Formats: sequence, structure tokens, C-alpha cells
Amino acid sequence: MNELAFDGQNPDVGLLYNINDLARYAPGWLDRTVEFIGQYGLVAAMAVLLLVSWWRGARRQGDDAPSAVAGVVWAGLAALIAVLLNVPVRSLVQRPRPFADHQNLDVLLHGTSGFSFVSDRSAFTMAVGVGLFMVHRRAGLTGIALAMTEGFTRVFVGVHYPTDVIGGFALGTATALLLAPLAMLLLGPAMTALARTWAGALVRSAKTVRKAPVRGEPYPEPTACDKDLAA
Repeated sequence: MNELAFDGQNPDVGLLYNINDLARYAPGWLDRTVEFIGQYGLVAAMAVLLLVSWWRGARRQGDDAPSAVAGVVWAGLAALIAVLLNVPVRSLVQRPRPFADHQNLDVLLHGTSGFSFVSDRSAFTMAVGVGLFMVHRRAGLTGIALAMTEGFTRVFVGVHYPTDVIGGFALGTATALLLAPLAMLLLGPAMTALARTWAGALVRSAKTVRKAPVRGEPYPEPTACDKDLAA
């Protein structure tokens, strides 16, 4: 199926050259910055986003905390599953890297091997973003924005076609959404059970559990954590 390496008249290739030309005419420091961000920075940012979302989820009150943490766990697992699902996809399509079939590309990331369709990193980051969106909209939108930036950098450095990135986004989104019901059916009870063990602090913060007052006493004032969650 190597015929999927399109000729220069294809819009996919035209967009590839248009984006990669930005690297050709950009100063060297900008090329190196985009290369570093795409290769390491955005993946690290996704990891931090997952940890922050886990921490925020664990601070939720009562029975909501295990469910929120389960959603964050699923976002991370969905990303790994999307990468695994891409293995047979790449083997089936067998699309060469852009620089293997097209001249005059400014390839910034050398040593990249394997087939091109679909982009592993695009699938990974989008699965995280969509998975988090189902738990916390703001974190999810941040993750989706990071995923789109990651996809842009893969074309910018010359190692993927735009459709490789779009395919990765589709694979990551489908994995996160379609498998979520089954995943939450398993992860929800697992996180609830974990909350009752010595490791319960990973799932629910004791500070968020507010005891009911004795009859006749007023309810305690909301904590800073409560105000943060209400916002």
C-alpha cells in the first residue's frame, strides 16, 4: 500500500510543504525550540496535566472523588491503548515517512524510522485530552490544545503528513470515547475500593470529607478547597 505516499499535487503534500517551509525560513533557535517542544516538552506537559487532574480529582468531596480519579486514570490508559492500536494500523497501511518520497523537505528530526500513518504522538496526546475532557472540561480543553500543538510540530519537523496527524487525532478520540463506558465500569469500583484502603489518599483527600454537625450546631464554614471546587 505504498501508493499512499502522495505526489506533489495532492493537498496533503501541499500542506506538508507549506508547514515545513516555516521551518526552512525560521531562525535556527526557533527550529530547535519547536523540535524540543514537540519531542519532549508537550509529552511532559501532558504528564503534568494528568498529575494535576488526578490531584484535583482526589480533592473532590464524598463519592465524586473516586469517579473523578477513575476518569483521569482512564485518560492515561486510553493514550497507551491508542498507541498499541496504532501498531496494526501502521503495519496495514505501510505509509513511508514524507522525507522518503519527497525532496526539499527541511527534516529537523533525524533518525526517525518506521511507517508514517498514523502519528503515535498525535494519537497519544489527543486520547489524553479527550479523556480528561470527560472529567474536567478546562483540563480537557488544555489537553486538546496541547495535542493539536503536538500534531503541528510533527509536520513542522518533517516526519509526518498532515493526514497522519489527523488520523492520530481520530484514533485517540475514538479510543478515549468508545472504550470509556467499559473502562469506567471497571475503574470506578476499583477506585472506590482503593479509597477504603491504606492507599486511599491517592483517591480521596481526607480534608475534603466534611462531617455533619451535631444537632443544633451550625454547619462549618466552607474550606478553601470547597470554594475552589465550587468555582
